[in-house]
Amino acid sequence: MAGSALPGPALSEPGPPGSGLPRPGLHSPGLFALLVVDGLLLGAIGLVLTPMYAGAVPTPVGALISIALVPWLVLRAGELDSRPAVAGAPLLAWLLAVGVLGVGGPGGDVLLPATWQSALLVFGGLFAGLLALRKVLMGEAVSAGDRGAADVRGDD
Repeated sequence: MAGSALPGPALSEPGPPGSGLPRPGLHSPGLFALLVVDGLLLGAIGLVLTPMYAGAVPTPVGALISIALVPWLVLRAGELDSRPAVAGAPLLAWLLAVGVLGVGGPGGDVLLPATWQSALLVFGGLFAGLLALRKVLMGEAVSAGDRGAADVRGDD
C-alpha cells in the first residue's frame, strides 16, 4: 500500500480557486500579526482619547474611533482566514489592551474610570467587534478576491 495514493488533492494542498474546497492555513501571517498589533494599539489609543473634553462637553473620541475601527480589523482578519480564532484575534487584542491598561494602567493609574464614556468604549467597541465577527462566521463578509472581481464599471 506504500505506492497507492488516494485520488484528488492532498489535505495540505489548497483546492483550485473555483473548486469550493477550503484553503487551509493562514496565507499572510505578517498581515495577520499587523492586524493584531493594530488591535493592541487601537485599544491603548482609545483609552487615552476617551476622556477628552471639548470645553465642558465630554467628547469620547477614543470610543468612537474604536467603534469604527475594531469591526474593520475583524473583517480584514476574516478575509485572511474565517476561523473564529483568526478573525477574532484583533478584537481579543483590543479587549486585552483595554482591560489591562484600563484597570491596572501604567504606574497603578486607572485609565478606565466609571463614566459613560468608558462604558461606551468597552461595550461599544466589543459590540461592534462581535457584530463584525458574526458577519465573518456567517459568511456574509466579502473576501478580498470577491471584492476585486466585482465589476465596478457598471456597464453589465
